[in-house]
Amino acid sequence: MKRIKWLLSLSLILVIFSLVACSDGGKEEKSSDSDGEGKTTLQVAALESAYGADIWKDIAKSYEKVNPDVKVELTIEKNLEEVVRPNMQAGKYPDVMLLATNREEALTETLIKENRLKDITDVLDMEIPGEKNAVKDKLLEGFTDTLATNPYNDGKMYLAPMFYSPTGLFYNAGLFAEKGWEVPTTWNEMWELGDKAKEEGISLFTYPTSNYFDTLIGSMLYAAGGPDFYSSAMTYKDGIWETEEATLVLKTVEKMAAYVHPNTVANANPNDFTKNQQLILDNKTLFMPNGNWVVDEMKEAPRSENFDWGMTSVPAFEENGDRYAFTFFEQIWIPKEAKNKEAAKDFIAYMYSDEATDIFLEAGAVQPIKDITEKLEGQKQMFYSIYEEDNVLPAMGTFASTKPVPGANMGETLYGTIDSVISGKTTYKEWQDKIEEVSDKLREAMK
Repeated sequence: MKRIKWLLSLSLILVIFSLVACSDGGKEEKSSDSDGEGKTTLQVAALESAYGADIWKDIAKSYEKVNPDVKVELTIEKNLEEVVRPNMQAGKYPDVMLLATNREEALTETLIKENRLKDITDVLDMEIPGEKNAVKDKLLEGFTDTLATNPYNDGKMYLAPMFYSPTGLFYNAGLFAEKGWEVPTTWNEMWELGDKAKEEGISLFTYPTSNYFDTLIGSMLYAAGGPDFYSSAMTYKDGIWETEEATLVLKTVEKMAAYVHPNTVANANPNDFTKNQQLILDNKTLFMPNGNWVVDEMKEAPRSENFDWGMTSVPAFEENGDRYAFTFFEQIWIPKEAKNKEAAKDFIAYMYSDEATDIFLEAGAVQPIKDITEKLEGQKQMFYSIYEEDNVLPAMGTFASTKPVPGANMGETLYGTIDSVISGKTTYKEWQDKIEEVSDKLREAMK
């Protein structure tokens, strides 16, 4: 009997010790994936974009040399959402994801709305593996203080900025040189040039699809009211779209209608958008909103003999006023359900190392890192040096995350109505009223 009691007591003690060991949530390595050799297995999922898959293989090898206690397992797919979603639904999450917002699948936005991204603000203060610099000391200013990285507008970073692409108004610099025309820096100068070009049978504007107005309108909102005004619009402040600044932006878009190439609206769809881009190469139109990816999109297209890509910022509303060029950037983040969060943070910090930067640059991917333009050449250096021009500032950010609201979609209302505005079917005032109505609904649903 005593032996039985002693065995029961011993068993109870072992169970208690076992429970204590299992409940230690402060030691992430206890629950980490392992390869059987004591290494942490870090699951990294990244979208295979135009930069290819090999850059991530090179990054994994480079990181493993700096941190030999980690083995990186990669999932690199062009249809990344379709590949990872079933695993996520089964509770198996990658530790790190390179998947930007503004994609058709909207997986990143879904997780943002469901509050399933890890707060990674402390990554900014982390020392970059293999270096003595902190992440925040290498990043360009402004890239971590935006709704694209802080979607809840709470001062915390949930998505770290990665590859960025300046956008602006693209044009044929060769045509401007031939005609002796100056690139406008204000909207008044833009309209004057439009009238001059019209006399020669050249339209002032075109656009690939109405969604490309996200960069144009974003830059215009910044120019009209500054960063605080833009932030108010992105967070659905009451009456923001009825203000003098917003009215100026919407009326300017409406005024464009008289200067847009007549074929633009008919071709502004996913099947025919390159026809609108071709208008620039054929000297039939002067400007279009776009990003530097258009160079590769149109590299095989025919063009006029004098063609030479140029890019400028969106004009200011007043003389010597601030001009803006919107910047898109991809984001890297950690799912809240990831098993190896601390290892994932270390990996993200490494993304800003000199070694990683050089690997990315070799593939054509540019990060928002100080002095990065010094490593670029030719046309690419011209695009990325746009912020070195006088009075040209970066614009960035997106609408704050909200709970789903049936029938209230800001993208569809703000950008999806533009074809109708350009066609003259919808007035700026009707457009403005719709935007404000949707903004009111989304403000109540903002997380």
